Amino acid sequence: MSDLKQLFTQAAEAAAHYRDQVAEAPELPRLAYKALVERMSAPVPESGSAPDAVLRELLALTEGGLMPIVGPRFFGWVNGASHPAGVAADIMVAAWGQNAGFHTATPAASAMEAVAERWLLDLLDLPEESGIGFATGATVANATCLAAARTHVLGKVGWDADADGLFGAPPVHVLIGAEAHSSLFASLQLIGFGARRVIKVDVDGEGRIIPAALERAIAGLEGPKVIIAQAGHINSGAFDPFTDIAAIARAHDAWLHVDGAFGLWARASANAAERALTNGIEHCDSWCTDGHKWLQVPYDCGFAIVRHKATLEKAMTQWASYLPQIGNGDRVPSAYVPELSRRARGVPVWAVIKALGRDGIAEMVARHCRLARRLGERLAAEPGIEVLNQVVINQVSVSFGSDEATRAVIARIQEDGVLYAGGSHWRGRWVMRLSVTSGPTADADIEITADAIIAAARAVKALV
Repeated sequence: MSDLKQLFTQAAEAAAHYRDQVAEAPELPRLAYKALVERMSAPVPESGSAPDAVLRELLALTEGGLMPIVGPRFFGWVNGASHPAGVAADIMVAAWGQNAGFHTATPAASAMEAVAERWLLDLLDLPEESGIGFATGATVANATCLAAARTHVLGKVGWDADADGLFGAPPVHVLIGAEAHSSLFASLQLIGFGARRVIKVDVDGEGRIIPAALERAIAGLEGPKVIIAQAGHINSGAFDPFTDIAAIARAHDAWLHVDGAFGLWARASANAAERALTNGIEHCDSWCTDGHKWLQVPYDCGFAIVRHKATLEKAMTQWASYLPQIGNGDRVPSAYVPELSRRARGVPVWAVIKALGRDGIAEMVARHCRLARRLGERLAAEPGIEVLNQVVINQVSVSFGSDEATRAVIARIQEDGVLYAGGSHWRGRWVMRLSVTSGPTADADIEITADAIIAAARAVKALV
């Protein structure tokens, strides 16, 4: 036991050291993938090594190759910073080694997931009768919700998709915004609907579904229908008009799903303007969001939220004679996700919500939105820099004139290492996309970031 304590202490000290240095001076990876593969490549070990030696080698091999995702100036993608309380809880999850698929086998982990489910529905102000599957992330969570949609809409026309599959099934019409996130098409592919067999609905300049266009697209369609809306466009942060879309869905007897991988958390903001972006979203049938984005839960964690709990259970439940008995109306974790074996994802969710509280989550979301607006204002005031979106939540998309100049500024920013930002192609233009979702990000980080981007833009401009 003394050896075990020493090993875990060494790991904790290394983790704390990394967090301290990434907070003070976030360092971008110095080594590229191929160099790291070369460094790490070795024959299969013929004999074992002491765990403390393995830990030392692990730290040495990864040095110089870690992206500062948990740092305060990481804006490359919509990533959370893995809150320390969640990390500590995740360490315990790994140590406990609980397979959280069945409540009778792992009662503590399953009970904590049940409590976290109720807390999430409360925080997001969604129907309390809903069920939540704790999945790996938005892609699997979207697929889980859409599998429930498939079960429901086909069941209404007398087809049991879970028993009989899709061979010979009535076609399901899927309507989706023309600028939906790529993960949704992967989700549709996973459940057998296909990425190309969708009806793309026209959107406005911010990427929002136009209700009149949706009405035109759905008019005359017969049979099962699924509409997919969006809370938080990946480039603009925009929200679809949910009240209007929900009315159209009801009128045409369609299941309405929302991809809210990060944007659904606007519903928990302390700012009424951000909460208002989600008005009407409560009338939908299912929702997807991530825990490892705005909630700051460690990877991997996504939530598949379905109003019709029994439908979700029908689409996901599996059982065999060797598995623990189920029944008595208890919540069975594996009944809500495709996985039978999985880590206890509800534990770090519980820990982060407990650490932040409703007020802390509300403040964090509102702060990030305020900081994104400040960043947009600073950049837009500089000649030659154009902010292309209305900054309604945490996303800022920026052009530096031409695609060539934008790529050059991004490259210079990444080389300088003051912050991390990446690029995206949106509406025929290459943009720098800045996502403010790291828990530690503060006002000073935004000023440092704006100064660095403006300096890079001026340097690139001087070279032209």
